Amino acid sequence: MQKKHVLYILLDGLGDRPVAEFGNRTPLEAANRPKMDALARGGRSGVVYTVGRGIAPESDVAVISMLGYDPHKTYTGRGPIEVFGSGMSMENGDLAVRCNFATFSSDFTIIDRRCGRSLTTEEARVLADAINSEVTLESHPAEFEFRSTVGHRGVLLIRCKEGKLSGNISNTDPAYLKKGGMGIALETFENKVQNAAPLDGSEEARRAADLLNEFTRKSYQVLESHPINMDRKAHGKPPANGILGRDAGSSLPNFTPVTDLYGMEFAALVEMPVERGIALLCGMDTVELPKSTGDLSLDYEKRAELASELIQCYGGVYIHIKGPDEPAHDGDCAKKRRSIEMIDEHFFGHLHLDLDSTAVVVTADHSTPCSLRAHSDDPVPLIVAGAGIGTDGTAEFGESECRKGSLGEIDGVDLLKRVIRMVS
Repeated sequence: MQKKHVLYILLDGLGDRPVAEFGNRTPLEAANRPKMDALARGGRSGVVYTVGRGIAPESDVAVISMLGYDPHKTYTGRGPIEVFGSGMSMENGDLAVRCNFATFSSDFTIIDRRCGRSLTTEEARVLADAINSEVTLESHPAEFEFRSTVGHRGVLLIRCKEGKLSGNISNTDPAYLKKGGMGIALETFENKVQNAAPLDGSEEARRAADLLNEFTRKSYQVLESHPINMDRKAHGKPPANGILGRDAGSSLPNFTPVTDLYGMEFAALVEMPVERGIALLCGMDTVELPKSTGDLSLDYEKRAELASELIQCYGGVYIHIKGPDEPAHDGDCAKKRRSIEMIDEHFFGHLHLDLDSTAVVVTADHSTPCSLRAHSDDPVPLIVAGAGIGTDGTAEFGESECRKGSLGEIDGVDLLKRVIRMVS
């Protein structure tokens, strides 16, 4: 019997809601997407509730679920995952926090949560160095490392000499609520930096909240007058003068190895530290992306060529493409549509696959409606094609059409298991 492979593609934030300017179609439905449509016509479709009905998940929680792990049982916070994915060493009892550079006013009102998305990775690295060299934590005897990752993103790791720290604290970033240990994206919130607070009565949580609040205050003092921010202001750019923290954790998750879960080895092609951390912790082989050329269309083509090679060597290849999510967070429907079209033409258009032996799964980690500029609880569209799966008459790849598909409604945690059963 011919060995079957699974190419598992998550398009970040792909799902959306109907947009009036697109004739009440979503950005995906309005996009020119002939390659994905061809997969849809040759396969079967459905929709996926990536974490659960009524939950607007953060990306990390959604990816964990979409890889087949129950986040309610395994999740320990985004901070530890991103710290691990950034190559930092963490021990149980350390505090790890996902961070954003942001623009604050003097009263800690948030002017821009992501510095206009114009902060370069190099600028962020210089600012991080300034924080590490000039900030000292004194509310409790502690050491920390703040590391910038990609653009406005960063991670904070705090180790307290007084005793262990607990991740059971609230966020300073008001856009996300910590509920049941998981981060939940909020549709509405007060646009002001929040004080972290312990969510239980432990000394570990109290110390952690004190230290995060101190870090937030003192990093602002360093960043506000930094030459990079003076230059950004002079050129009309929002300064990166504040740090927002969310999804703290104090231990790494313990995932069952992916080979034990599915009986096949997986490679991962991922962009961001959070996805890299999850893939590594699941036991996937993380393959370096081809070096960026500065031309996204060419980068997608190179990524497709690499994926086409990897699928011949692994049982499964997991690919996470960030594209559609960022313009959706900015409320830019036209840019989100263009992002989808670019992925269709330059990624899907350059995949070279044997569809007799390879199942191609195309879906998303969550919906990010442009009207909300935030994640939502809407299900995401799904197509599964190839490897003898057959067709159910799906005409095109879009939210409305996929709702009619024979796969029905699927919980994210069950999706990969179901696909692998379909091709076995």
